[in-house]
Amino acid sequence: MRIRRLLIANRGEIAVRVIRTCRRLGIESVLAASDADLDSLPARLADRVVRLGPAPASASYLDPSAVVGAAQAAHADAVHPGYGFLSENPALARACEAAGVVFVGPTPESLEAVGDKLRARSHAIAAGLPVVPGGEAADLAGAQAVAAEVGWPLLVKAVGGGGGRGMKLVRAAEELPHTLDLAVSEAAAAFGDPRVYLERFVASGRHVEVQVIGDGTRAVALGDRDCSVQRRYQKLFEEAPAPLLPDRVHTEMASAALALAGHLGYRGLGTVELLYDRERETFYFLEMNARIQVEHPVTEMVTGIDLVAEQLAVAEGRPLSIRQEDVALTGHAVECRINAEDWTADFRPSPGRIDRVVLPVGDGIRVDTHVQGGSVVPPFYDSLLAKLIVHGADRADALARTRAALALLRIEGVTTTVPVHQALLADAEFTAGGVDTAYFERFLRNAQPDLAEVS
Repeated sequence: MRIRRLLIANRGEIAVRVIRTCRRLGIESVLAASDADLDSLPARLADRVVRLGPAPASASYLDPSAVVGAAQAAHADAVHPGYGFLSENPALARACEAAGVVFVGPTPESLEAVGDKLRARSHAIAAGLPVVPGGEAADLAGAQAVAAEVGWPLLVKAVGGGGGRGMKLVRAAEELPHTLDLAVSEAAAAFGDPRVYLERFVASGRHVEVQVIGDGTRAVALGDRDCSVQRRYQKLFEEAPAPLLPDRVHTEMASAALALAGHLGYRGLGTVELLYDRERETFYFLEMNARIQVEHPVTEMVTGIDLVAEQLAVAEGRPLSIRQEDVALTGHAVECRINAEDWTADFRPSPGRIDRVVLPVGDGIRVDTHVQGGSVVPPFYDSLLAKLIVHGADRADALARTRAALALLRIEGVTTTVPVHQALLADAEFTAGGVDTAYFERFLRNAQPDLAEVS
């Protein structure tokens, strides 16, 4: 079927991003907006706007019945869920199916297969992927048994988790009872699922992910990305391809991602997240995100492929137009996530009214944003304001262009993380490439004086 009218059940920069591709493809865009977003930039760019519900996400963006009702009211052919919110929720996918509306994403079966981390782990094992040693912990005795096999330190992780919530580091046996209780409580509160499991803690690991797209019959890998610069498991800076990895590892990671996609009969965009153990020089499966990622633009920049357009084509039931041999990576791309946060106050969110926005332009520079002068940053949602994406001939060129672009970027009226990125790009260890997931906290401790000077 042909998608002629698309309901975008999301907000912020990803809504603008989807609208842009809709306009290029001649698809009518309908934005489903909460009360807080009815006068947002995405609402002004969309062809139509429908009210989704009150400002709190629980009453709007996280309500499957509200999303499907908005799609039916707008006579939309399909729903694009963006990322976050309900993007990986099987209930929304099934509700769309029941209403005769296309869900732009994987099948409900695939969402269920990878949405539960233990189930995803079992599928990865069945597909032949290596996994981090560990196992389920139904109670303290079970956790102690896994710990005896895996050893210390280890991570307690929420089965239904994401974004670092429900994830705790345990360094010694005496810490396990309290930390396990804490992780279970946090998982239950955040995800409505108290289950946790344990994994070996990899002291020096890199977070590398492979972008795949499938049509249910065939899948293609679109290169990898490094997302190791993280704070409390939240990504801050991404780049493609992952630097300083042997060609053999890039190839093996792509093969592993394709094996999992093939095992699942995967349809749509997906990201297979892997942990590269620098000490053991091997990698492990972490999870699969069954949606478009925040960091998808770096893959678009090095492949020249519009991932949203490919998402929509697959949702229409068309076979993939891309063959693996057609995928060629050119140059290097990086992405800075610019958040409305105050780094001097432990990265506290900084909502408010934006007075002025100046965005850099130039060869290889792309800014994905939903803000402009006069925009209001509401306190209800994620603090992401913009993504500065820069492409260069190689990594050094991309970083140099990014430094210049950050010097030109202005978002005034709220506190942003621009100074953090500027300090990061001046750091010798980061510039050398290949940092691990523990790097950023270490960098932040050492960079406080430099940050104070540039903020």
